[in-house]
Parts: sequence; C-alpha cells; structure tokens
Amino acid sequence: MTTERDEKEPTIPDVLGILPLRGTVIFPQAVTPLAVGRPGSVRLVQEALHGSRIIGAVMQRDPAADDPRAQGLHAIGTVILIHKAMKQPDGTLRLVVQGLSRFRIADVLQEAPFLRARIQRLVDDAPSTLEVEALARTASTLFQKVVSLSPTLPDELANILGAAEAPGVLADLIAGSLPSLPTALRQELLETVGVAERLQRLVAALTKEAEVLELGSKIQSEAQSEMSKSQREYYLREQMKAIQKELGDGDDRTQEIDALRKKIDGAGMTEEAKSEALRELDRLAKMPPAAAEYTVARTFIDWLVSMPWQQETADNVDIAAARTILDEDHEGLEKIKERILEYIAVKKIRQAGKDPILCFVGPPGVGKTSLGRSIARALGRKFHRISLGGMRDEAEIRGHRRTYIGALPGQIIQGLRRAGTKNPVFMLDEVDKLGTDFRGDPASALLEVLDPEQNVSFRDHYLDVAFDLSRVLFVTTANVIDTVPPALRDRMEIIPLAGYTEEEKIAIAQRHLVPKQAREHGLDPAADIEFTPEALRLLARGYTREAGVRNLEREIASVCRKVARRRAEGHPDAVRVSPDLVTSFLGVPRFELEEVEERTRVPGVAIGLAWTPVGGDILFIEATRMQGKRTLTLTGQLGDVMKESVQAALSWVRSHADELGLAPEFWETSDIPVHVPAGAIPKDGPSAGVTMTTALVSLLTGRRVRSGLAMTGEVSLAGRVLPVGGIKEKVLAAHRAGIRTVLLPKRNAKNLVEDVPLKVREEMTIHLVDSVPDVLRLALEATPTWPEVEPFAVTA
Repeated sequence: MTTERDEKEPTIPDVLGILPLRGTVIFPQAVTPLAVGRPGSVRLVQEALHGSRIIGAVMQRDPAADDPRAQGLHAIGTVILIHKAMKQPDGTLRLVVQGLSRFRIADVLQEAPFLRARIQRLVDDAPSTLEVEALARTASTLFQKVVSLSPTLPDELANILGAAEAPGVLADLIAGSLPSLPTALRQELLETVGVAERLQRLVAALTKEAEVLELGSKIQSEAQSEMSKSQREYYLREQMKAIQKELGDGDDRTQEIDALRKKIDGAGMTEEAKSEALRELDRLAKMPPAAAEYTVARTFIDWLVSMPWQQETADNVDIAAARTILDEDHEGLEKIKERILEYIAVKKIRQAGKDPILCFVGPPGVGKTSLGRSIARALGRKFHRISLGGMRDEAEIRGHRRTYIGALPGQIIQGLRRAGTKNPVFMLDEVDKLGTDFRGDPASALLEVLDPEQNVSFRDHYLDVAFDLSRVLFVTTANVIDTVPPALRDRMEIIPLAGYTEEEKIAIAQRHLVPKQAREHGLDPAADIEFTPEALRLLARGYTREAGVRNLEREIASVCRKVARRRAEGHPDAVRVSPDLVTSFLGVPRFELEEVEERTRVPGVAIGLAWTPVGGDILFIEATRMQGKRTLTLTGQLGDVMKESVQAALSWVRSHADELGLAPEFWETSDIPVHVPAGAIPKDGPSAGVTMTTALVSLLTGRRVRSGLAMTGEVSLAGRVLPVGGIKEKVLAAHRAGIRTVLLPKRNAKNLVEDVPLKVREEMTIHLVDSVPDVLRLALEATPTWPEVEPFAVTA
C-alpha cells in the first residue's frame, strides 16, 4: 500500500499521535524501515494511514517496557511521514518512514489506546559562520573515510551527502546512515538543536570510528601478512629438507629430534611412557617451531626423559653405622630410632619390598623435620621435603593437565625429578594443615600417594603415565593427628614424639645448639664461649617451658649476641657462661618453680596435668565457697566435657559427705565457684576429674593439697579413676615445672613404663591410683588448715 505524495513538504499538525520506539532513533531526512507490533501502535498507524500519514516517533527510555507512558519517553523525537505500510501474516506492520522535523512534547492529551500529544516543532539554529562550514566539511570528509574503511557500508552511501543543502541536514543524514553509533549518542544528536554543537559531537564520533576502523584494518593486514610469511617459511623449510636429504646433510632441528629420540631410548622408561614419548616426538617433528603447541610438546618430552625411571641409590644396610648417625643427630627419640633400625634390618635381609609410610606426630620444636634428614643420611638416600601447610589445590599433588597454559606436574613428580632417584626419603611436612576449597582436596589426592597398594602406578595429571612410588620412603609430620582425615590416617604408621626431658635438652644444647649459634654469631665454640651445664639448665627451666628446643635455641642465641657485642666493644677474652651471667644477660627467669608451692598453700587449690598440641602443661584448679543457695559456678573458658567433670566430682563429694566428715546439709546453704586460671585459653577434656574432686574435698574439709604434687585422671560417679591419654607429655610437663610427685590412673601403668624415660621416673615419685579415696589419701594433708575466716560446719 503506497501513496504518491507531493514534492512540497507536508503540513505538520500541532497535535500528533506518538509512536514509542525501542532502541531506535529516526533523524530528519532519513528514510528508515520500522516494525510495529504493539496493539496501541498498530492502531495509531492504521488511523494515520487514513489521514495525513504523519505521526511522532519518540524513543522510550527503557527498551524492555511494553506499554510506556509519557514519563517513560524522551522529551524530543522526530515527526515522521509513513511512505509505505505492509501488513504481515502475524498482524504486525512493516513501515517505511521518513523523518521530517524535530519536535518536543509540549502536552500529553491522551494515553489510551495510544499516546496523543500537543507538540512544539524545533527548528535548526544554523548561523552561517566559518566554524559551521569548517565543521560540515570535516564531518563530510570523515564520513567518506569511514565508508571507505568499513567493510559493511556500501561505497554508494557517500553519495547521499550531495543532497544536503544545509549543515544541519548534513549532520542528520550522516548520523542516520551510521548504524555503529551508540543509541544514547544518536538520541543526544537528535536532542541537540544547535547545528554547531551537533556537528562537533558528530565529528568526535566520526573521528573515533575512523580510528577504530583503521586499527582493525591494520591488525587484519598484519595477521594476513604473518600468515603469508609462515606459509612461505613452511614451503622454504620443506624445500630445504628435500635438498639436505639429497645431499645427506641434516639441519639443527633434525639433529634436535634425533637427540631427543636417543634420550628417550636411554631413559629406561616403562613401555607406556616410552610409547607416549615417541608419539609426542613424532608430533613435534611435524610441527613448525613457531607453532603454539611446539613448546608444550617439547616441555612434556623433557619432563619424561628427566624423570628417574631406573636411577636409585643403594641403601646403607650397616645397622651399627646407621645407629651412630641417628645418635649423632638426635638425642633420645628411642622409639623412632628403633623403627628405622628395624626397617634397615629388613632391607638387609630382603632388598625388594614396599617401603613404609611413617607419620611423626608431636609438638613443635622436637625435631620431626630434621629427623627426616637424619633418616636419609643413615640410609644413604637422597632427601626431599615439601611443606603441605596451607596447600588447598589438589593440582599441587597431582599436577595440571597439559591443556592448561603453564601446566606443570605436581609436587610429588617435581620432587622426584629434583632428587634424581626413584627411592629418596620424601618428607611431607605439616600434613595436618592441609586445606580444602573449590580447587579440590589435597588430602584426598594424597590417599593414592601414601597407599603402598596404589602408588605402584601413580598417575600424575601432567605426565599421564604411570610412575612407581613404591620405592619412595614417605615420612610425614604433624602437630596433631585429629585434623588428618581418617582415610589418610589409616594409611600411615603413626609414631608419636612427646618431647624432651630436661637432661635431653641440656645434651642437645651442648652438642648441637651452642656450637650452631656460636658459629652463626661469629664466635668459636671451642675458644670464645662456653656454657656450663648449670647455665643451660637455668635456660631450659627458667626461661623456657616447651616440649621442644626452639625457644631454648633462641635464648642461647640471645646470650651469644651479648657475648659477640662484648667482643666487638674490645673485650676479646673467652666467656664462661654461668647461671649468674645468664641472669645478668637475660634478666630474671620468666618461670619460677616457687609458684607451684605458693599457690597450693590454701585449701581448695589442686594441680592438674593437661595435654596440648605443643606438649604437656600443668593446670591449677581453684575452688572457693561462700554463703548461697546450691550454685556451682564454673569459670575459665571450660568446655562441656570439663564442666561435666566438675558436676561429676561434686556429685561424688555430696554422696560421700559422711565419709569425708562434712555436714550433710553443706550444699544447701553454699555457693561454690570453681575457676581454672588462664581464662583466655579454652580448656576441655575429662582428665581433670581427679583434680576437680581433690580441689573440692580440700576446700570443704580444710585439708591442703600436699606441696609439689600433681595428678591426672577421669573420675566416674562410682569414684573410679579411669585412664587418660598423653601420659608422657603430662609427666614431662610436671617434671619441667619442678613437681616431683604425680598421681596417675592405675590402668595407665603401661604408658608410664613404655613412654616416660627411665631417668624421669627415677627422679619422680609416681603413684598409680584406682579410686578417689586413694587419691585423697595421697594428695591431702592429714589435718585441716583453715584460712583466717569463720570455718564452715565440719563434723568430727
């Protein structure tokens, strides 16, 4: 349906129907196709077709709005003339319209079924100035340049500028002919009535478009030139190969491929690995060196040929020599030394066989990591260590697949390559500090590595061929075993390291720490400085309280620094470090043994023994009593299990009040607060049960706990003393604190004999108890000692 119109410009009425447009801007003089589908818009067009064919077109602010009102439209639009309208089978209309003039919506007269508004025509403000003429010429030149550079715009499009009689018309024709202009910019140009400002914005947009097209053309040209160059090099290289083949010569690349083939043949790979290496080598030979895959394939082959497929060191099976090496490097640790010597003995009898997976569990500073180096030295093997602390990516263990850029094998394969043998001592440090996140679970990846039944054919993601790990002696370390997943824990032979006795610390300091720190501070350990055993004992007892020797080493380093300063200040005489000199250098001791006796001078205070991840420690339990109404108050950040232990202890005391000489109604008029000092530290566990009971009985009967006595054990309601864990750590903690009498559950006798060193047992009095009456008989003084306050009721 087309209608011929007069050549002259049609008359534009003051009231027009408004057609909302989605993401489309129509400029005056521009001929544009439109699709109309909304019912209101279809009705508007049909009504216009029966009249003047003139309507207003305005872009809506939100293209997603289906029924925009006046406030959802821009204020300025274009008066359009419908030249042609075609109805589609789906009921929509296809229009061909031409922009006539800008207008502004002055007043909305109708909103349904379509918008109708009173309009105000906007006329171009075009003063004839040199600036406007220059801007028009620049815009015309840039438009022609954009048309010539753009692959999507026809060259004939540049001819439309000949019909522009005025600079404003020229700007509208250019803006309406460039589909690459952003919609927001097109609306800004439509709303710009001033011709000079409109041309300035258009010139800026055309300049940017021309620069983008020039850059794209340059990139395309360079890519095509590079492709042509690569093809030319490929043809020349093939011709060179043919010539060299005729002459019997070979190029550098051919020699490189032949060298790699010889390395593959001599690497001693398994059949699977050799087949994969040769397959990748054949691919490499057919690739140009400039190909992206060339470096990936070459790196993969290098990793395969550098792996120790057959290289291994001969084990030192001299048990006496191994024992000497272990004794030189570490003091004590008899259980671990015995286990290593047993392993060497088995190797001496039977060379073949799978190596064990050992896990050293103990507090910091007891020598777990250095013990791995000693094992490697005793066996005559290479040593490699990786730290698992904080590791969260499963690919750190198994590697990345070769499809990733920068992919590498995991730490296991990398460690074997660095060690250079297939049977090193491989230490996995801090296995209890593995993490987990979206990248995987490294602990689960270790299940295959640390399983002798599976690691015979360990398959790294990068190499993707089986490698035998059964000859590797894996040694793991941990501070606590609870955080290690059960499946991983089950694959390891766990050997606990409880800590060192005071005598062992002194021996370690004399043999290792003092010479090491003296050398590190520029002193001759034989001529410049000497530590007496009494000075070392004071350092270990008064300045440190730990299971290991790290803090002891720091204190020795402090003394060495003081001595080094004296020498630097002009006092070259040798220094003999005595306890008095230690005190003058480091100040008064931080840990006083008299504290134990002083704090137990009043009834209601007992000393317990606790296990911590950094070794054992002593624990004070304090109870007091006041007038009240049956209230038991627990303080000191106690856990649920420890709170229940206090409840059980109080229940036993109340049920045996007559036997203890207490008034039956003592609980009816009493409040009993129980406090465990060091309140900022959380505490939990059942092993303080006997200590809680002793403290309560001591408080209520007025009998003090004997001086220098500590205890541990769980208490049942029947008054039985049940076994607990961490016996060695707890006994050593008591020994370090100067306590010489300890009460232990009778059922822990085996742990006492097997774990606690003989020298410590000889220096201490250890009672094995089976019931609470036994504990009270040994722990409490015979006669009451009431503080200077009014005594509570106690029956005779």
